[in-house]
Amino acid sequence: MKSAGTEGWWGVNVLLLRPNPGNERFGLGPFFRVEPLGLEYIGAALRVHGHAPTVADLRFRPGASSWVRRTRPRVVGISCTHALEYDKVRETAREVRRASPGVFVVVGGHAAACHPSPLEVDEIDAICIDDGEEIVPALVDAVGKGTPLETVPALRLRTRNGWVSTPPSPAPTSLDAVPLPARDLVSRHRNGYHCLLFKPVDLVETARGCPHRCSFCSVWQLYGRTFRERSIGAVVEDFATAGDSIFVADDLFWNHAERSLELACALRKRGVKKRWILVQTRTDMICRQQELLEAWRPLARDFDIFLGLESASDAGLSMVDKDVPVSESVDAVRIARSLRFGVNGNFLVDPDWGEEDFRRLWEFVACHGLQRAGYTILTPLPGTDYFRKLAPRLAGQPWSSYDMHHVLWEPRLGARRFFELYAETWRKSILNTSGEKRWVDWMRQIRPAEIPYLARVLWRTQRMMNAGAYLREHGKTSRAPMPVRSPSGVGAPR
Repeated sequence: MKSAGTEGWWGVNVLLLRPNPGNERFGLGPFFRVEPLGLEYIGAALRVHGHAPTVADLRFRPGASSWVRRTRPRVVGISCTHALEYDKVRETAREVRRASPGVFVVVGGHAAACHPSPLEVDEIDAICIDDGEEIVPALVDAVGKGTPLETVPALRLRTRNGWVSTPPSPAPTSLDAVPLPARDLVSRHRNGYHCLLFKPVDLVETARGCPHRCSFCSVWQLYGRTFRERSIGAVVEDFATAGDSIFVADDLFWNHAERSLELACALRKRGVKKRWILVQTRTDMICRQQELLEAWRPLARDFDIFLGLESASDAGLSMVDKDVPVSESVDAVRIARSLRFGVNGNFLVDPDWGEEDFRRLWEFVACHGLQRAGYTILTPLPGTDYFRKLAPRLAGQPWSSYDMHHVLWEPRLGARRFFELYAETWRKSILNTSGEKRWVDWMRQIRPAEIPYLARVLWRTQRMMNAGAYLREHGKTSRAPMPVRSPSGVGAPR
């Protein structure tokens, strides 16, 4: 075999594709376009195995067929991160197959692992149903050597007799089993990755999984409530070599207090200081470890925290198994602000709500100054018990509607009134350029050269304040009657 990065006697050219989901009509998608970090990790692992990976982000030009012609791959991997991408992934696989009929097509990513059945189609040869850093290189090894694919673990394989499963992985992937992400594989797209007002932004992962049990979330259900961490040394190197604006991809940052404090100290010792950092965590993490936040705050000029606030009442939090009281939301916001962190958050809006539920949320947001929060519609995501129980009633709904801004059944208030109140909720947010923060206020926060970018993003988000836009989308497909009650009590109190 030749050196890594070239095609030897079984080394393989591999094209890794991040599809364009094609559905950013609603939500904060325009504000968040992040690099395909999972493909960069897989690319690094493929290089260790002597293969030659190329990563193409199809949210930028050119399209899949052009990349196939350019790289002449033997294997094409397509990421499927969110359920709303299933249709686009299948469409991308068809385009790849037309450009190169004999290529081997494998799909992986969070949504593919959680719920692979929508991807079991003729255009796809295999689906990776566990972490891809070890599985995909093993699969490419087998394709290159011509060995039986059934020996590769954690796959769904298309065979002459239908789709079959290979044995599960013998153990969870160690997060230090592969090198740091091969960020050079997306260098051509780097300036297009952005979050909020910051660009370019690098994505960094320090841990994977979550030990909690929020009923709407598929992360802990996929990983069995496990939580794995990268070594301190690897994380410090990743932070140090990444750019000046960092979005930490962990679903639960600061979960392990002792290790998090050690990491903060190691980063300070390395001299790491960023322009901006964004992390995601729970309110109870902040309430019980203020000292830890104090250690992290000096590591960035601007430091934002994203909180899953979910509900404005204890009953609402209990119904989604959040396992925290609303008082901790209030305390967490107060503590974070006192330490000069920016606070962003998200609330769930249940199609079963009445008008009083919306007004309770508005009062809570106004009382605690949470205008930087977002609002997503409670959606049964594939990979959750909630989805499995409702799936028969939701048959036929387009996957593009699983973006947490569409309603998959008729709301209790009726579609028109529900979307009027939902749009009014968004109008109370900081994104409403006709509200407290106007266009000119946004423009003052950025460099003149970035004004066209921000103008495009803000213009697209104004659609969320338009009830008619939601109604037009809602009318495109038939809806099931409202469920008798959300599984496990999921939803707002009645």
